[in-house]
Amino acid sequence: MTFGLGTTAQAAQCGNTASGFEAWVQQFKQEAARAGISQRTLDSAFKNARYATKTISADRNQKSFKLSFEQFMQKRGASTIISKGKRLKQQNAGLFAALEKTYGVPAGPLIAIWGMESGFGAFSGNQHTVSAVATLAYDCRRSAFFTEQLYALLQLIQKGWLSPDFKGAAHGEIGQTQFLPANVVRFGVDGDRNGSVNLASTADALASTANFLRGHGWSRGGGYQPGQANFRAIQGWNAAGVYQKAIAAIGAEIDG
Repeated sequence: MTFGLGTTAQAAQCGNTASGFEAWVQQFKQEAARAGISQRTLDSAFKNARYATKTISADRNQKSFKLSFEQFMQKRGASTIISKGKRLKQQNAGLFAALEKTYGVPAGPLIAIWGMESGFGAFSGNQHTVSAVATLAYDCRRSAFFTEQLYALLQLIQKGWLSPDFKGAAHGEIGQTQFLPANVVRFGVDGDRNGSVNLASTADALASTANFLRGHGWSRGGGYQPGQANFRAIQGWNAAGVYQKAIAAIGAEIDG
């Protein structure tokens, strides 16, 4: 049985306060079951799901993306990412060489994303992921987009790749490079070859990120600064212009 990521919970009524969330969950579960998600998965996934007030607050207050490039670089610790990133590139030279051979993506942008997203795996989030994604799917602001993410998240739980009570970032991002669930489904790679995709694994996270960039048009050997061909792939990673420029600049410093 299959179910597409394009499935949407059209009948479930979105809302902008916590009051309608539980009713929405019950309606969504019925629709998800019809779409092919097992009842066991649904029961375990939503057992501890709650309206995520912190997620809504974060979604309404993404102020760092409104900073100037210089302010953003300072706030996000770009100099630290660059210096540590250069060390990690040397320490993991074999891994990055293998990734570039397979996907055509050099170490710099991968390390920049890794450092920017989680401090090289130091912190990947502490929010209940089903709660976060379900809340955003229920919220009227971007309901269709996050309903797709919620279906993908349930697929990951059903496969056994995530626990029902997995904790990640405020918008449901997963692992060391902070993939949204649908991107794990589409671009996730078993980099350490242990039989599953686990983005808490450095090898899996970096291979998946390289695969994402290739899937968004990365061309082997091409430049990735603004105006160059591969910058489009970085734009596919994050919609914020200041973030895109930061990844390109940090990556260039690391790549030398």
